[in-house]
Amino acid sequence: MKINNHWLTTADKINSPNCDAREDESDMSLIVIHCISLPEGQFGTPYIAQLFTNQLDALADPGFTEICHLHVSSHIVIQRDGLITQYVPFNKRAWHAGASEYKGRDKCNDFSIGIELEGTVCCAFTEAQYSQLATVIQNLIATYPKLNLSDITGHSDIAPQRKADPGKYFDWGKLNQMLKTTG
Repeated sequence: MKINNHWLTTADKINSPNCDAREDESDMSLIVIHCISLPEGQFGTPYIAQLFTNQLDALADPGFTEICHLHVSSHIVIQRDGLITQYVPFNKRAWHAGASEYKGRDKCNDFSIGIELEGTVCCAFTEAQYSQLATVIQNLIATYPKLNLSDITGHSDIAPQRKADPGKYFDWGKLNQMLKTTG
């Protein structure tokens, strides 16, 4: 896996319109871990891609009427089997963090890279996801000089009043150990 022209070379690519230019393209200094499943708790569906490309059908599930109008994205999604899809090049601002703050800086979308894991706050993530996540993070840190291991956080940490992901089943210790052994 490598990063070429701000895209992972081994990822599937689906362009999301839900992004824009960063004010400072070189200011990528935070990695935010999220989780998502659509419908909630269902995996392997086409709905995440549809949400991130503004094609989610409100009639496909009762819960979609509340979210189908949203314009959101993340840089990448890592599915349960480890397959990675990239929606936004890393030098662009993906719309994943919303109202947020990290170490005194607000608007985390401006300086972060968003990584979604297919999952919920109510279940464990897979070994394939941890392995891919660690590899992606190592490649990001090797490519973008302002990124480092101390600035990786969860969505719940930058927006605690609104978000709970990646949740209590996300094993930060496991990720940190994998990053130490692969770094």
